[in-house]
Amino acid sequence: MRLCAALTAVALVSSATVWTAAPAYAVASAAAVEPISVRSWPIRSFRIGSSQMRFGPLEFVGGLEMASAAGDFGALSAFRFLDPGGRFVGVADTGFWFFGQLERDADGRPSGLADFTMQQMVGPQGQVTADKGRTDAEGLAVRDGVATATFERAHRVSEYKLDPGGMKSQIRDLGYVIPPRELRNNRGLETIAYAPKDGPLAGARVVVSEKSLDRNGDIFAAIIEGPGKGVFTVVRRGEFDITDGAFLPDGDLLLLERSYAISRGVGMRLRRIPAGDIRKGAVADGEILLEAGMTYQIDNMEGLDVWRRADGALMVSLISDDNHSILQRNLYLEFILQED
Repeated sequence: MRLCAALTAVALVSSATVWTAAPAYAVASAAAVEPISVRSWPIRSFRIGSSQMRFGPLEFVGGLEMASAAGDFGALSAFRFLDPGGRFVGVADTGFWFFGQLERDADGRPSGLADFTMQQMVGPQGQVTADKGRTDAEGLAVRDGVATATFERAHRVSEYKLDPGGMKSQIRDLGYVIPPRELRNNRGLETIAYAPKDGPLAGARVVVSEKSLDRNGDIFAAIIEGPGKGVFTVVRRGEFDITDGAFLPDGDLLLLERSYAISRGVGMRLRRIPAGDIRKGAVADGEILLEAGMTYQIDNMEGLDVWRRADGALMVSLISDDNHSILQRNLYLEFILQED
């Protein structure tokens, strides 16, 4: 998601973070896998100029600022680890898949990216397209060799066979339960996540929109399969919109939220939705675990994943979408979520 291009002129004067229109991409003759060289700079403090590491139930581990001379790099919207804290797959909202490996220093903190590649998404017949309306990928879920992506302009949920050596055309489109008329342009399906297999949703996929609101001002969401299939809503709190989500081991849903205003810049928030609230017909809400603004190392935070470290720590990882703007950054941030 990005704000209207008119804000760019304001930000150039004020040096505030903005969302700008992404560059147009030409239609390629083939969906080639493109190796990308990525430079990284470590982030040691989450709060700028502070040595504070604990933020409520979250403990900051480290992060990266990332850049590349490759024109396609950026606009990173969602990702999932294939190996805990190591290999990953993701989608960019410019219509690309990306794969890579997170490197770590001797203390286990993020230190760089290796083996990073990007590949344009293709349509049902394997054709490459530069149509932003068809390739605005925002959410990603991965299980059993299948990648499921959500798209927020031409609203859809699509399955693909997971193949780092070359992603092919989609397997099928899935129903998303929410009535299409209720999904707003550029505010549609932003999040998809698998519930735990041993939980009440029995491993079902759940989608949440960014800012498609019902008559009460709550955000549309849905369980799209299984015995609990049906629509529910998430309370919209303040000016924050939902950009991603992942289930915790106990069945709670961790949501990543983002706000923007010219007066205060960009903000991010993590909210924990109780498992019992995720059911057909419910209006879900939950505890805010973390809220951060421009005095923290954040940007347009769009992607989230949850994973277990080898020592058993429950980890939360975030990425930002720079929208191919010189005023924004590609960030990776990593936290321990304390389970006491």
